[in-house]
Amino acid sequence: MLTGIRMACIPVVFLCLSFPGKLWSFMSALFISLAFITDILDGFFARRYGSVTVIGKFLDPLADKILVSVALIMLIPLGRIPAWMVAVIVIRELIITGLRGIAGERDVIIEARKLGKYKTIFQSVALIGLCIHYEYLGINFHKLGMGLMWIALIFTIWSGIDYLYKFKSVLTEKTDG
Repeated sequence: MLTGIRMACIPVVFLCLSFPGKLWSFMSALFISLAFITDILDGFFARRYGSVTVIGKFLDPLADKILVSVALIMLIPLGRIPAWMVAVIVIRELIITGLRGIAGERDVIIEARKLGKYKTIFQSVALIGLCIHYEYLGINFHKLGMGLMWIALIFTIWSGIDYLYKFKSVLTEKTDG
């Protein structure tokens, strides 16, 4: 159900980011925040009650990747993030998703690592800041969002490289053993 709410937020975020202005920016940040909160709750309940499902394992990361990719792509024409930065992040996500699929076909599970969790946290907060964009309470949310996005980009690249090494070593062990 929580993943469904997150999926439902995707077209709303897309719509909100289709228009410039403070109201639409605030609404996009609100729905992105709602989606991220449902992701946190989803993980909490899954761990607490052991309610992990096959469809949940597939839809949860898919919903996250689509939401983040849609938001990032929609921020480009608004001039809030450079296209190259979005390309690096989206390409990394596609590569890791593909590698997870290959590993899954070989019955290999490569668990999420702390670097990936840090990437997700910084990316999520940065996206909220970039969606808000305008200055409120003396805080320039665009600058804050971009600063956090640079940190997220470092974790994106670092965790991607880490995942590639882990993927290679796990598959080498699997084929050698």
